[in-house]
Amino acid sequence: MTVTIDRTTIYERAPSPPARLSLVPVSPVPGLLDGAWWPRSRDLLRELPALTDVLDARWGRITRVSVNPTHWPVIPRKVPVTGHTVHVGWFTDEQDPHKLILLSYTAGRWDLLVIPPETSAAAAARLMAAAATADGLLTASGLMASETATRDAREALSQEEEWETDGGPAPMAAGSRTRPDS
Repeated sequence: MTVTIDRTTIYERAPSPPARLSLVPVSPVPGLLDGAWWPRSRDLLRELPALTDVLDARWGRITRVSVNPTHWPVIPRKVPVTGHTVHVGWFTDEQDPHKLILLSYTAGRWDLLVIPPETSAAAAARLMAAAATADGLLTASGLMASETATRDAREALSQEEEWETDGGPAPMAAGSRTRPDS
């Protein structure tokens, strides 16, 4: 069997919606993160071009990206973006699973919190605001843990309020140690 490879085929990417991004304002006091990115999916081939379109103009050409594979099912080695190619690497133990590292040969390194695509809009807004604090001292995983704790506390409060408005437990029968429905 003979296989022919057509090297003249040009792959064009479908246009991506604009990146949902929140960046730290320019500040002399650096924080642990440079902002937050809320991708619409876990597909780096689809999501990175929109991100680099925004960041290339602001920070200089992004040439490399590093992720933790915990939340990315497929990690391509190269991603074609507008005008160039971004090389993608991954680290399991060395890199926070909720962080994306962007590198530029001319301008340096930036660390972004990656907000999971399935996050609610309200939670994503809180996370984006927290990550865009100029002197932020929380790591990407620290911010995600804080948001999870906040969500859990809100759910517990909601359940307690529902319990109180629903009448609480059934009244105990006179002279009994158990409730009638027990």
